[in-house]
Parts: sequence; C-alpha cells; structure tokens
Amino acid sequence: MNSVLDNDIQFLPSVGPKRAELLRAELDIYTIRDLLNFFPFRYINRSEFYAIKDLHVSTAQVQAKGVITKVMIEGVGAKQRVKAYLTDGTGVLELVWFKQIKWVSEYLKPNIEYVVFGRLSEYRSSITMSHPEIEELSKFQERSQHGLFGVYPSTEKVKKANIHGKIFRVMIEKAFEKLGNEPIPETLPASILQELALPNLRETYKTLHLPEKLSSVARAQFRVKFEELFWVQLALVYRKQIHERFVKGFTFFRENDNILSTFYSKYLPFPLTGAQIRVMSEIRADVEQGKHMNRLVQGDVGSGKTLIAIFSMLMAIDNGYQACLMVPTEVLAQQHFTSISKMLANVPVNIALLTGSTKTAERKKIHEGLQNATINIIIGTHALLEDVVQFDNLGLCVIDEQHRFGVAQRAKLWKKNSQTPHILVMTATPIPRTLAMTLYGDLDVSVIDEMPPGRKPIKTALLFDSQRGKMHKLLHDQIKKGHQIYIVYPLISESESLDYKDLEDGYAGITQVFPHPKYTTVVVHGKMKPAEKEAAMQLFVSKQAQILVATTVIEVGVDVPNATVMVIESAERFGLSQLHQLRGRVGRGASESFCVLMAGYKLSEDGKTRLHTMVQTNDGFELAEVDLKLRGPGDIEGTQQSGLPITFKLANLAKDGKIIQLARQKAFEVIKKDPDLQSSEYVMLREGLKKRQVQKISWRDIS
Repeated sequence: MNSVLDNDIQFLPSVGPKRAELLRAELDIYTIRDLLNFFPFRYINRSEFYAIKDLHVSTAQVQAKGVITKVMIEGVGAKQRVKAYLTDGTGVLELVWFKQIKWVSEYLKPNIEYVVFGRLSEYRSSITMSHPEIEELSKFQERSQHGLFGVYPSTEKVKKANIHGKIFRVMIEKAFEKLGNEPIPETLPASILQELALPNLRETYKTLHLPEKLSSVARAQFRVKFEELFWVQLALVYRKQIHERFVKGFTFFRENDNILSTFYSKYLPFPLTGAQIRVMSEIRADVEQGKHMNRLVQGDVGSGKTLIAIFSMLMAIDNGYQACLMVPTEVLAQQHFTSISKMLANVPVNIALLTGSTKTAERKKIHEGLQNATINIIIGTHALLEDVVQFDNLGLCVIDEQHRFGVAQRAKLWKKNSQTPHILVMTATPIPRTLAMTLYGDLDVSVIDEMPPGRKPIKTALLFDSQRGKMHKLLHDQIKKGHQIYIVYPLISESESLDYKDLEDGYAGITQVFPHPKYTTVVVHGKMKPAEKEAAMQLFVSKQAQILVATTVIEVGVDVPNATVMVIESAERFGLSQLHQLRGRVGRGASESFCVLMAGYKLSEDGKTRLHTMVQTNDGFELAEVDLKLRGPGDIEGTQQSGLPITFKLANLAKDGKIIQLARQKAFEVIKKDPDLQSSEYVMLREGLKKRQVQKISWRDIS
C-alpha cells in the first residue's frame, strides 16, 4: 500500500503545480516525505511584538501588530506596487509589495488587525517594511501559541516566489493533516531509540517544524544529527568487517626480515621517532596475520612518512613480493626516486622510475623488469596505471597524497595482481579526527604525531604591501648566508576578475630587486613542459639558482634543505591546508627557516583568521581543525569543492564530534552483535544500506 508520505507534493493543499515545480527544482522537495525532511536551520521567537514607535532600521527582523488604515495600488506595469499603512496607536508603519499585487490588495482589509514580520528599510525619512510576512492576528494566535517559528533554507528563486517561513509552516500543517493517524515507519532500531532516549520520527518531525519550546527542538535535532551520522558510520563499519572477513592479504613474516634488518641496523640515516615506531608496529600487525591491510598514514609535513613507506616496501621484498609507490606529480616522483635510491644504495634492491616523460626504450626495459621481478620497487605517477604495466607479484601499493587519484584510478593499480596487494595510503594533509572518522571510517588510520628531533619551528610572519622592503631585506640576508628562496603566486598571469599578485608580474619585479647575473631566478608553473620544469628545478636543487618563483605546483614533493624562506604572495587567496603545505617546503635542513605571508589590506574575517592562525602555530592538526570550522569539510583532503560526497541536513562535522563518536560506537555495537544484519531487529538497517547512497562512499571500493 502506498504511503501518504510518498504523495507528490503538488497535490498537497496550499502547494499546486507551479509551486511544486519550484520546490522540486530549487529544494529537491518532490514528496511529502521530502517536505518533512526539509528542516529549519534556525528558529526565531515571534511571541514578542515591537511598538511601531520603537522600530529602527538597525534591527535585523521585527514583528509588529496593528490595524490596516489604508491600502492603495500605485504605479503601472512593471512599476506597480501595493502600499498599506499599519498603526498600533504608537505610530504608523508603511508596508510595500512589488509582487503578488492582486493577492495582497484583495487580502488586506481596513480595520482588521494584522501581524507583520520582516526587515526594515528607510525611504525618504520614513521606515518601510518591504514584502513582510502578514497574517490576521486572530489566525496568527490560533496557529502560534508558543511563538517559535523555523527559518528554512532558501534560494533566490524561492524568495522571489514569496515562499517563506509562514508558507512552509502551512504546508507542514497540511502534511500532518493528510497523514492523519498513518504511522511513520521508524528508521532506527527500537533498542537504539530506547537506549539514547531519542524521540520517535513523528514526534521529531512535529517538533522541528512546529516547535513548542527550544529544549524539545534540541532533542529532536540531536535525533536527526545522530541518525545522519549513524548511517554513514554503519555503512563504513559494515563494509570494513565484510572486507576483513572475506578479503585475505599476503602474510609478511618477521623472520624473513633480511634486507629490512640490514637497512635498519646499518644504514638508517637517523633514529626513528616514537610515533614512527608505533605506526610501523600497527602496519606490522596488519601484514603478519594474513589480514589485508588498508591503512591510511597521516603525518604533518616532515614527520617521516617516506621512511614508513620504505620500511613497508622492504617487508614486501623480504617476503618475495614487489612494491610500488604512486605519486600525483612527476616532480614528486623524481624526488622520491632520488631520495629512496640514496637511502637504499647499500642494500640489494632494484628501484625504477616510471613517469609520462620516461623514454620509450627505458619504458620497455621497466615493463620487462616488472614482469620478470628483477625490479623490486617501482616509483611512478599515473603512468603506473597503464594496461601495459604488469607485475610478477605485487605485494604492496603505497599511494602518496592519495586524494589526488580517483577511486577508479586506484582500482586499476590494485587489480594488476590476482590477489589484492596490501594498501598503504599516505597524506601530509592533517585531517581532523571527526572528518577522518567520516571520510576514512572504513580504513585503519595511523597518525605520525611527532617530528624528528632537531627540527626547528619555522618562523611565520604576516606582511602587507607597504612592508615589502622588510621582506626583501630578509631575502637578501638569507641569500648572503648561502640559502635559497621560494616565492609562490596564486596565478600565472594577471586576471581581470581577481585582484591578486601574479607570477609573471612578480617575476619581473623580483628580478629588478635581485638582478642577473649576481642573482639567478628560475620559474616553475603548471603550463610549462615537463622538461622545462625539470631543468628549472635542477638549477634550484643544484644551488645554481637562488630564487624559485612558482605557482602551487611546488606544493608537494620539492625537497631542498638549503631553501630557508617561503614567500607566499596574496596569501589570503589560499586555504590553510595549502598554506601549511607550502610552508612545509622550508625548514628541511638544520638552518633557521622563515615563511612570509604577503597579503592585501582588504581581508575578510575568515582571511584574517587563516593568516593569523598560520602565524601562531606550526601544528598541522591544529590548523586542520581551524580550517574545518572556517570552511566546512568540502575542501579538506580533496573531497569536493562544494562539500563532502555525503550531504547532511543538520549534522556538522566541525561541531558534532561527540555525536560522530557516539554514532560510530553504536555502529560497531550493531555489527558486532549481528555482522550480516539478518535479525528482525536490524532488517531495517540492511534494507536502508541498500537504498542509501552513503554505502558507495568507501575507499574499500578500490579492492
């Protein structure tokens, strides 16, 4: 039997075809169920009225009541408007409507008391309220005994159609009338509702849309937030345990540690930190028990993730398997190849590099070496995904900055083996714990939260254009000491629409202050050919160039210990994560290092917060928390520009950390009790997982 909840919204009294079309197109409201799940984002108390004599345009939104004394239609055609005057005995308020002229003029009747609600403006020394919500006082009192009204999300088109809070309230009332006594099926098990003292779904809807008191609203909002987050966590935890039960991994035995133990005892360039030892123990526990490893290692810039990757790859080689390291850029691939080859120079390991620039003859040799297992470690870019690249026995895949690769791309790499290799993904973008639980909740997560000893904190300063001379002096002083400089711009060339510093203009300016031949400045940006970029980078790496002017192409993977200054032009243009990544290009040697944030004077409040936070802390996890609060989860860890692949109606990942933890805990309890969700108590959860898109959000889809 069809439920009233699934009725088309247009057949609800007070809606109709035209309004329904707008609700569908603008707000994704198709059915009564959709309407009930379209929640207010805040509430206003409309139990109080202003005296008209006390009204002032500085007040955000006001409510007044009084009698309409006069109604008139002025103007003609597109300039036609309705004017009315409301008096409460203390003064007169002018009301004006530019749309719905016929309806308004017929609705307003002299000597009837009305309630008006809206924003004030001043026109020719008179206070005016344009397009107010208006209702007869008697009807208002009938429907709003408690004075709390929801404010709903909207769009410009919805506002222009005059669909506001009062209209939504009427639609909700009609929806409940239509529902009558029809039960609203529960979407959470009775045991969870009872344990957490959550209201049932009908009560939740009624409270959120037609509230009586704010304390009840908070309880209903908690129910919705918990449920939104619970479904995400249930999907992730369910898939995680299915994976662990049915996908087996290669076993790496500790007693086979020949190359690894030699490297560790004789050639380790510096001692491991406590955090690195802990993370390696977690990886070892995964691969020793025949479990298929799917682990994310996150660590701040310079925390030693590369060494973790080397240890893991050597474990694979010691057990007769090959390993690959895939990175997003050629610059980073070359950097890893050089540094890893240097570290492993004294152990019997054959390492190769495969990128888009690899010559045909060399490429052919690499393909053969991978197939006959004479190559132990392959480091490469997207070139590793080509069908022609085949392995003899791939046992471990390491992905650096994995968010730059799509799920389908990663899957191509995993499937180059008859049995899925162990997966180790790494990121230098610190992820707040609440976001990690939601984005990577089906991965095991390791955190390197300790920096190698001897690392000096990078000194960060915020300077404005008038202080450019101060920045130039710092550059002169550092170059005089034999050090090198990065200068990063947000744009390659001047933009008509964006008032930011650009690389071309910046390069011209910097070469005037630091002229050739006394100083050598090179340029690197994304539109250059790979060979040109490589040549410029080599001049910088070999210390033949003192200054590297670049775009964010150098954000990841450039490792020049002699570089001690990072200048970021138009720093307000960048997000905190990107600023932190760029700052991490310096401070890699023993010398004191500096990051200079050059900014314009017109800074937004968020811009000020970002830049001042950068000055105050070098802690990437602290910065990530601030970034999450400022911008939401959308841009963190390369998810989507507009937000997560999951949309929440009420839950907020920046603010609802405790609810996320509770939801995850309950999801684990459910799966532990009934791994296949077969019991009658959990059948709704099994069916719900099938329907919900959230089940698709899984990094385990790769394997």
